[in-house]
Amino acid sequence: MPNTRNPNAVRLEFAPGSLVQNNLSGAAFTGDWLWVAGDEACGLDRLRRLDAVGREALRFGEARDFPLADLLELPGTAEDEADLEGMAVADGYLWVVGSHGLKRKNAKPDRDHADNAKRLAKVALDGNRRLLACLPVEPDAQGEPCLVRQAQDGRRALRLKGDSQANLLTRALADDPHFGPYMAIPGKDNGFDIEGLAVDGHRLLLGLRGPVLRGWSALLEIAVEARGDHLHLVPLDDSGTLLRKHFLQLDGLGVRDLHFSGDDLYILAGPTMVLNGDIRVFKWPLARPTMKANREPARFETALTESVSLPHGRGTNRAEAICDLPPEIAGGKPSWLVLYDAPGADRRDGEHVVFGDLLRHE
Repeated sequence: MPNTRNPNAVRLEFAPGSLVQNNLSGAAFTGDWLWVAGDEACGLDRLRRLDAVGREALRFGEARDFPLADLLELPGTAEDEADLEGMAVADGYLWVVGSHGLKRKNAKPDRDHADNAKRLAKVALDGNRRLLACLPVEPDAQGEPCLVRQAQDGRRALRLKGDSQANLLTRALADDPHFGPYMAIPGKDNGFDIEGLAVDGHRLLLGLRGPVLRGWSALLEIAVEARGDHLHLVPLDDSGTLLRKHFLQLDGLGVRDLHFSGDDLYILAGPTMVLNGDIRVFKWPLARPTMKANREPARFETALTESVSLPHGRGTNRAEAICDLPPEIAGGKPSWLVLYDAPGADRRDGEHVVFGDLLRHE
């Protein structure tokens, strides 16, 4: 019998060789099935709800991989990590977004000073990091939800038009006075870094871990539609606005994940760059109608409330994903699933099991 954790523990059991295991960065549900993404893979895992162990709250396992290369014509190679950071299920699609940011090599303890200096000067962009895509969800012959390239009703897997260097979003941001200067700065250096995604019809909200500008975090609002073999940006209003910016007061923290719950938007926030520090959940009440009524290209939101603070370690247990549990799993009590990047020993059970948290909320 596996070791059992506390009553809010959520057990995730992965198979040896699963695409996603340790660095969990996104989560979404379709019924009893949990989809998870990791920031060091180019694919997704699907886990089935199983009987819980001991006093633990929930258990998911029987993992199945869905490589993105089987679903999309990727801008990079099948081996290039996509650095998936945000997920959302809406209207029969699973939406995913990569960080879109550059990465800088890190110093290593087994290298000499000269080698580490060279490493720290190297900045690169993996070919699939600038990925924004919608993937049709369709039941197979056994009734299990699967990601498919094309569904029987005509829905297709599509990504925002672009290549391994740029897409329509990064081109729209290139000359932006707030974010344009940060597009050439790696995400871990307070550069441009998408880590949250929420979907409202054809409108998408992208939450930025960085840059945080003078303490203000940001959401980017865009709208997309299918044209030919790709997604394209379309105007948000009749004046032709392609991008709106929502600056949030999160006490200097960056966005780690987003999700709508009714008309409210919940924001998982944590340190930008490579820092250990507070990880909190903020609530933006009535965000959905507020954004639909908004016509300003940039607005500032301070009417946020803090829901909860989450535990974190030093270099471990960084909360990266939050989503609502479906009512049939939550048992009538509104609840979040929270998953962690770099799980510590207290969040592991052997090589292929990690633990998230079940949190109640109003």
